[in-house]
Amino acid sequence: MSAKDLGALLLLGALWGGSYIFIRVAVPELGPAVLMDLRVLVAAAALILYAVAARRLPSFKKRWKSFVVLGALNAALPFSLIAFAELHVTASLAAILVSATPLFAACVSAIYLDDALTIKKVLGLLVGVAGVAITVGWSPVHLGGAVALSVAALLTAALFYSFGGVYAKRNFVGFPPLTLAIGQQLGAGLVLLAPAAATLPEHLPSAGAALAVSGLGLLSTALAYMLYFRLLDSVGPTRTLTVTFLTPAFGLLWGVLFLGEPVEPGMVLGFAVILLSLVLVAGIGPGKPVSNARCVADEE
Repeated sequence: MSAKDLGALLLLGALWGGSYIFIRVAVPELGPAVLMDLRVLVAAAALILYAVAARRLPSFKKRWKSFVVLGALNAALPFSLIAFAELHVTASLAAILVSATPLFAACVSAIYLDDALTIKKVLGLLVGVAGVAITVGWSPVHLGGAVALSVAALLTAALFYSFGGVYAKRNFVGFPPLTLAIGQQLGAGLVLLAPAAATLPEHLPSAGAALAVSGLGLLSTALAYMLYFRLLDSVGPTRTLTVTFLTPAFGLLWGVLFLGEPVEPGMVLGFAVILLSLVLVAGIGPGKPVSNARCVADEE
């Protein structure tokens, strides 16, 4: 991997990790539905402008229903669940728990893509469950009803990402990544339109919340997608997959630096255990192919 590609990979991890910070700042003022609808619509607008400039604007008339389903599974539902959870838990804890997405993907792929669960993958799943338990049980937040519900929301978001990845693999073979990105954001925007309209805030957002929305849509979604596409083309899916390990690390780092969030030893240990489980499930190693279990969109 060249220095340029490595820099792009690190930046992608930083941008997706930063999404949790932007959400944590803006969601108390805007609410989950409004914030996530703004996120996907701002990102869609930016990506459409890029597509027009590059003369690659796609048409969605024939498959618009499929893009709505993809937008719901891979963006609207998981994004909203993450935003709801961050009303009650820290950005760093949210980032760590959503990193369990490939564990759910292994199970979903085994059911719908005939990607068999090997002994190593099963071991990885068990280790992943232990990692989640350590992270939650030894976190700096009190495990009350709201926090428990938030943890469940974050794990459900990871499950939706898994279903979204499988749905994309089965229904959008051969589609250009830019077409998928724009279609997914537009579909998610449509799904979230009614909930957002029903939960509009009573007051205009503060300057900080507005900046967080801009960063979330433009940096953590639109720009992040552009980097993701570039890496897929230049270094392939196996190396691009390593962003799965970088995103929660940056989410933890940004939470500490910018929000002053506490970090307990259990969070660090739990994160390390989850990373070990991902290595087992993904089968990462020299010369090993990418499994279908990892064909998941990693946009947080």
